Amino acid sequence: MIGHVPRVAYQGERGAFSDHAITELFPDREAIRLAQRSFADVRRAVLSGDADYGVLPVENSIHGPVAAAGAVLAEGGLAIVDRVTCGIRLCLLAMPSARAEQLRRVLSDPVALSQCRAYLASLPLLEPVPFYDTAGAAKEVAESGDMTCAAVASQEAAVQYGLDIVASNIEDRADNQTRFVLVVREATR
Repeated sequence: MIGHVPRVAYQGERGAFSDHAITELFPDREAIRLAQRSFADVRRAVLSGDADYGVLPVENSIHGPVAAAGAVLAEGGLAIVDRVTCGIRLCLLAMPSARAEQLRRVLSDPVALSQCRAYLASLPLLEPVPFYDTAGAAKEVAESGDMTCAAVASQEAAVQYGLDIVASNIEDRADNQTRFVLVVREATR
C-alpha cells in the first residue's frame, strides 16, 4: 500500500530497545509506534488489527532466549516476516545532579539487569528491582524525582526522560546484542 504508514506495536515505552529496533526494521519509512505494556499486549494488538506489525526481542547474547517473548510466539497466530540484530549499550541513569554514591535502587527489565550483573555487583548498596521495561524504568525514575533511584536503560531513554547518565556501557560484554523479530498476523488458510 503506497503511502501507508505502518503501525508497529512494541513492548515498553519510547526509548526502549524494541523502539530502536523499529527504526532498524523500517530504515526508509516512518512508522507509527504503539507502546504496549507486555509481550502479550503486542500479540493482541497484531491479532486484533490495531497494529500492522509487532516487534519482539527473542534472544540476547548475554542473557540467552527471552522466554516471555518466546512464549507469546509459541501461542501461535503470528508469523515472523523479518529479523534484525541490534547492539545493546546499557547505561545507569539517574535524576540530574544525583550522585552515584547516593543511589540505593535500580529499576529495569529483568533481562537488562541480567546483562550487567558484574557492574551491579560492584555497587553493593544498589538493589536491583525488576521492572516491566528499560525505558519504562527511566520514565518511572524521572516521574518520581527520587534521587536515590536509578534505571538501567539506553542513552535514548536518558534523553527522552531528562535523566543524567551516571555510567555508560555497563553491560557485561562489549558484544552485547539482541535479536528482534518483526511479526504479522498469520494468514488464515
